[in-house]
This record gives sequence, C-alpha cells and structure tokens, in this order.
Amino acid sequence: MVGGRITSEEKSTLSTYVGLGIVTFLAAGAVYFFLLSHQEKKEVTGFDPNRPVPNDVTLKRRLKPEQYSVVRENKDQTAFQNEFWNNERVGIYVDVITGEPLFTSLDKFDGGTGRPTFTKPISKDLLVEKTDNSIDVQRIEIRARRSNAYLGHLFPDPTSPTGQRYAVNSAAFHFIPLEQMKEEGYESFLPILEKK
Repeated sequence: MVGGRITSEEKSTLSTYVGLGIVTFLAAGAVYFFLLSHQEKKEVTGFDPNRPVPNDVTLKRRLKPEQYSVVRENKDQTAFQNEFWNNERVGIYVDVITGEPLFTSLDKFDGGTGRPTFTKPISKDLLVEKTDNSIDVQRIEIRARRSNAYLGHLFPDPTSPTGQRYAVNSAAFHFIPLEQMKEEGYESFLPILEKK
C-alpha cells in the first residue's frame, strides 16, 4: 500500500485469496452434497426392517409426484399406461417407501387389468386388507403393512391359481431385477426366486 492506495500487486494478491476462498467454499459444498446424496441412496438401498419409515416431508422430496399420489393419496394409475403392467423380467417388486419386497415376478400373471397383477404376495403378513366402498362397489383395498402405502386392490379371480388377483399400481413399487438383487442389497431374497 503506497500513500493509502492499494497497488496493483496487492490487488492481484487479494484477488487470488478471494478466488481461493470461493473455490474452497464451492468445493466443500460439492463434497457435502455428494456425501448427502450417497447417504440418502444408502438409506433407500436394500431393505432394513429396523430403518424407520420416512415421514411425508421426506417422501414428497424423494418420490416422483405420481408415486406420492398413489402411495399417500390413494390414486390409481391409468391402466396399460404404467411402468410394470407388462414387465416380464424375473425379480422382485419392493415397496417404493421402505424397499420391503412384497411380490415376485414368479407370481405375476396377465390378469387383463393393465396393471401389475399377482396371484399372491411374498407373505400375506406383509399386507393389510381393508374394505373400500369409494366407488359404490365393495372392493378390498391392499396396503403395505409396514409403510401403510396404498398398493391397489384384491379381487376374486377363478383364472388365478390361488383364486385371487392382486391388481396393484406400478408407482407403488421399485422393480429389482434378479441380476441386480445382490448389488442392491436383496441377496437374502434370492432363494425366494430360486425355490419356485
């Protein structure tokens, strides 16, 4: 500084320090958000029965609007215009909220509903059935027991090997293909697909 004025050399040094400070701040922010996104991915990978069910604020942030609309607002997807209605790959269908496996592809069949349709769940204990009179027709609504996610409906069906048809909404699920089950944290569920 000469006579109260900043020299060009001092301006250059000051600019360098300010620039380094900004770069350091941005790098720290990038690392923070990277770790945060990996932590959230870790939270939703695989199924852990001890992991708490996310609250609605978290679900609104994590789920697509259509998924939230189905699982929390009891909306049904349009028939034949949803992700899994004609999926023929081998794997498991897991609750979009908790990651809990609910259905397998081995129990899926074409029930003519335009939605994923199953003869049975992995275990009836995983679901809750309740009477639904919302459209002036008595139906049985099915929900995931742990997350209380709305899944769809259960109907009698003489064409099904179990005499029942679980017509569910694609948006209520993530599909984990057989070849990714181990990598996604579902290795312990592989025997379900192998024993059938």
